[in-house]
Amino acid sequence: MYQALYRVWRPQSFADVIGQEHVTKTLQNALLQQKTTHAYLFSGPRGTGKTSAAKILAKAVNCERMPIAEPCNECSACRGITDGSIPDVIEIDAASNNGVEEIRDIRDKVKYAPNAVPYKVYIIDEVHMLSIGAFNALLKTLEEPPKHVIFILATTEPHKIPLTIISRCQRFDFKRITAQDIVGRMSHIATESGLQYEEKALHIIARSAGGGMRDALSLLDQAVSFSTERVTVEDALTVTGSVSHNYLNKIGRAVYEKNIPEALTALEALMLEGKDPARFAEDLILYFRDILLYKTAPNLEESLERAMLDEDFTNLAKEIQPEQIYNYIDILNHTQQEMKFSNHARIYLEVCLVKLCQIESKKVVEVVGIQELHAKIEGLEKELKALRTNRPAMEEVSQAQSPKKTARASKEFRVNTRMVREILTDATREDLNSVKSHWGELLEALNSRQMRSQSALLNDAEPAAASPKGFILKFKYEIHCKMAMENQTFLDITSNILEEITGKSLQFVGVPEDQWMQIREEFLQNQKQDGNKDEEEHEDPLISEAMKLVGADLIEFKN
Repeated sequence: MYQALYRVWRPQSFADVIGQEHVTKTLQNALLQQKTTHAYLFSGPRGTGKTSAAKILAKAVNCERMPIAEPCNECSACRGITDGSIPDVIEIDAASNNGVEEIRDIRDKVKYAPNAVPYKVYIIDEVHMLSIGAFNALLKTLEEPPKHVIFILATTEPHKIPLTIISRCQRFDFKRITAQDIVGRMSHIATESGLQYEEKALHIIARSAGGGMRDALSLLDQAVSFSTERVTVEDALTVTGSVSHNYLNKIGRAVYEKNIPEALTALEALMLEGKDPARFAEDLILYFRDILLYKTAPNLEESLERAMLDEDFTNLAKEIQPEQIYNYIDILNHTQQEMKFSNHARIYLEVCLVKLCQIESKKVVEVVGIQELHAKIEGLEKELKALRTNRPAMEEVSQAQSPKKTARASKEFRVNTRMVREILTDATREDLNSVKSHWGELLEALNSRQMRSQSALLNDAEPAAASPKGFILKFKYEIHCKMAMENQTFLDITSNILEEITGKSLQFVGVPEDQWMQIREEFLQNQKQDGNKDEEEHEDPLISEAMKLVGADLIEFKN
């Protein structure tokens, strides 16, 4: 009776387990040093060799030639375990034997010594399917089994296994097998089996296998049955449901050239061949990904998923821009997600192709706009050049007009000096600290009330002096000060918020930073002139020295 390729070529030694060297090497060293443990957990995607490695390990620990790194597959123990005639190696499918009673039966039989080989090995496949009660029943036995028992647990979903089980095992994570390793193994199997094939056909099958050797051999088996004498690229594409590379080139070129009829015609032909719309969207994403990869890293040819380096592909890759590829992949990815929840996947795909073609037309409009902008810039440069030729006359006119402009500029904003003097006369450090301590609350309150523009005016402002009735607000820029002080609504809202926060009715006056220094100096000089000259003559030398060091505005006098 005919047997499937994956059954005939199931690994019988660690060397046959492809792409899992990090696991096989560790197990081989443990076998040679006779440091095997009582429980193992093999986790990883399907078809990566977990159960095969478990059976190989079971043969190796029971081989008559122990200690060895590989089972000999010649002694009676190895042959018996391979054909299943030795009852001491028990394979259990946890998907169908997931109850407490089955695990209790294992727990009761564990204590009996093996009949034919040194170790009794329990291989529990898909162990994550066990019930909570079954896991609890397995706990104690798994932690302290008899010396002649080894447990090997295999699973594709380790996150479903309780941590109490995982902590009692040595865990080995099997990874997805690379397409290159899968092609190498399939090539060896096809050669040994006398199969005729095209090299590219094996690459297509390997990419469709999703990192699983068993899936790849199943697809190869199917392709052999579909083909007549030789497995061709078209046979592999038909079996895997992938889209022909020629179709991808044709659609990619149509999208780039904005040829909507050509793109939809190619899609129609694919749908008539029975291709799955979701699979086609995935193939198209991988195709554009390969173009991007080829443009940015041409030396990584082995990383290409769907493309083949023919003339059509390389020409398109040279012409298309990376920014366009980013947009293509974004639209295709969004379409692929929408197709999962729709009964009209083909319609989504057709709309997606139209969108992809229309992206280019938008870019053409942008290019035209840029050209017009360049023309305007050139015109402005010519005008600027003409103005520079007449620069002396312009300078004379500007000099004649500058006094007027300066006078007008000085009248743009005038500080309320009367209010500033009143505040400075009664100003204290405590009042200033009080206002500063609530300044952050004021800004937060303005932002929370959707008054970000008002809050922005105060970003570069800070209280400079304060009295019990008001404070001086120093602005870094004069334009901000002018905008704030001439906006009565802003003044009212800010005063109301400050009254809510501090409990006081405070008025404030804005002063630009460059004017503030001058106003403060004038006020200090007036204060000195109004003071008692005798006190100035007999002033304490310590106070004079302190004023020289830190400035008069930072010193507070107390009798």
